[in-house]
Amino acid sequence: MFASFSRRAFVLASSCVVATAAATLATLPPEDLTDRLDSGLGPEPRLAHSGMRFPPYPGASAPAPPPRPGQVAVCDEPGRDEVVTLPDTGAPEGGRPLWIRRPPGPDSADLPVLYLLHGSASTHETLMDEDVGGLLDRQMCRSGVEFVIAVPYGQESGGTTTEWGDAADGRFALESFVTGAAVEAVEGGHTRPRELRAVGGFSMGGYGAAALALRNPVLYTQVVSWAGYFRVDDPHGVFGGDTEPHSPDRLLGSGGTGDLRFMLVEGTEDHTPLQEGSIHGEAERFAGLLTERGMTVATLHPHGGHDFTTWKRSFADTVDFLVSGWTATP
Repeated sequence: MFASFSRRAFVLASSCVVATAAATLATLPPEDLTDRLDSGLGPEPRLAHSGMRFPPYPGASAPAPPPRPGQVAVCDEPGRDEVVTLPDTGAPEGGRPLWIRRPPGPDSADLPVLYLLHGSASTHETLMDEDVGGLLDRQMCRSGVEFVIAVPYGQESGGTTTEWGDAADGRFALESFVTGAAVEAVEGGHTRPRELRAVGGFSMGGYGAAALALRNPVLYTQVVSWAGYFRVDDPHGVFGGDTEPHSPDRLLGSGGTGDLRFMLVEGTEDHTPLQEGSIHGEAERFAGLLTERGMTVATLHPHGGHDFTTWKRSFADTVDFLVSGWTATP
């Protein structure tokens, strides 16, 4: 219980110190954004714009349109926000909100989607208030590749820390919602190939992104984890006694996961406690496991702790990483 409270408290405390961060992000030098890249990335990356160039996803069969830096619609018009509520008996009001932000213009099957999962003390509204949509709009303009942002509401009616999973006792089914109803609502008749889907998240959402991608590799090829942890930290017993199938470090090597690309972001001063240990060092530990298996992984260590001020510093490099996968040619 103490670990759960502490993790929530870190997120709540961070929300009050981000007001001045957005205005300075674009001027941060690359050396403040990127600490290192793991050997699994292959050739040394090249600096470009305010970020880094990463090797592409090697097996892409449906690339996004070629980049047009500074020449896409979102450079002139912000993305359009919509919050839809989908039926879900495990949600507090019997319906589960889903924030969708689309770039200007019509939707299409070659427009990538980034599914984002919030932390244990947050909601989709937290990410909206942090201007995640606006900041990513700027990165879309800079990189020349637009994408949809989709953020589901990850709380449940009893106040349990959900870990973005399906509860063993059937009270809620977050994994099923994210991988099922949310995808259908976002993509509709323009179903994306897995090469154009990424899943990311912050704190508990960073754990959830890794776990869901490894458990559902037919849906995604890229994962971004901001301040995630890669072993089960389940203070409310969501998974009952069977936690191994939900632990990212135990899921490596399972069928179809070898081509997943991971971006792991961890602040230099992030010591947020877990039930055992803390988040500090989790990115390095998991990156080592990925590298041992020959999987693509990049790690970023922006200055700061467990807060959006820190995480936003990585947005330029994160988008470059995603774009390199989305625009890869077969």
